[in-house]
Amino acid sequence: MRNFMNIIAIDIGNSTITVGHYINDSEQFIESVNGGDRDRLSKMLVSAWEQFPFVKSDKVQKREGVIVVSSVKPDWLDMIKGICEDELDEKIKVIGVDVELPIEMGVENKNLVGTDRVVAAAAAFAVVEDAVAVADFGSAVTIDLVDEDGVFLGGVIAPGFGIAAEALNLNTAQLPEVEVTSPRDAIGANTNEAINAGLYYSAVGLLRTVCENFAEQIDKWPQTIVTGGNAEIIKPDCEFVDSWVPNLVVKGVLLAYKKHLCVQAELNEMAEKDEKKEKKK
Repeated sequence: MRNFMNIIAIDIGNSTITVGHYINDSEQFIESVNGGDRDRLSKMLVSAWEQFPFVKSDKVQKREGVIVVSSVKPDWLDMIKGICEDELDEKIKVIGVDVELPIEMGVENKNLVGTDRVVAAAAAFAVVEDAVAVADFGSAVTIDLVDEDGVFLGGVIAPGFGIAAEALNLNTAQLPEVEVTSPRDAIGANTNEAINAGLYYSAVGLLRTVCENFAEQIDKWPQTIVTGGNAEIIKPDCEFVDSWVPNLVVKGVLLAYKKHLCVQAELNEMAEKDEKKEKKK
């Protein structure tokens, strides 16, 4: 099995699609695109795919690479499948379908957990190798716990800034919809500032409180890793966070596929050994 690989790792979220391009494990780019912008996605994927070399021993010209996807949005997943099949003549591999989950799951129904949460948690644990809380601040906020044995235990899901701001606007008579930023302080001098501060400190407080509860549950403070498009907004008031890692889901997709290849290699080796044993009988 190759030690290095060419891979396009894709994270399909609720509002954006993030594409990571790796040649021989070297990151070429990671870029997020509005999920509705099919033309831009198509151009990006075609350009990235064409940078992969051709398989030397293959009689038919075929690129030496793979496209692996984590998705929480079925219609966008179908769109990516269509682009790859129609324009690249390549089938994608989907986490949780073609590629097994890269971490042991300690939840009631592992098939109902978003693969974005799972691969991000696996990537975090692969680095920390100890209990870790993984928070993703995107369209939704997820905060998950992996214990010291590397078991994904689950976590919490809450509205992200955009959803919360929109809900206040839609469900009240006079409150405007605001774009959340880091406030000067918790005292909002006007309605907009009050809403901004409320949503901002709700997120900071949620992260702190959940991590404290995780610590009580496992009798140790887990390392805390934060990712997601809105992570930088809350950074000034989260001194308790150990690491801020952009695009953790994309990196988790890469890890998941590598672990998948290792598992397949082990299974093939076991099958070969069994076959040899049968021949000796």
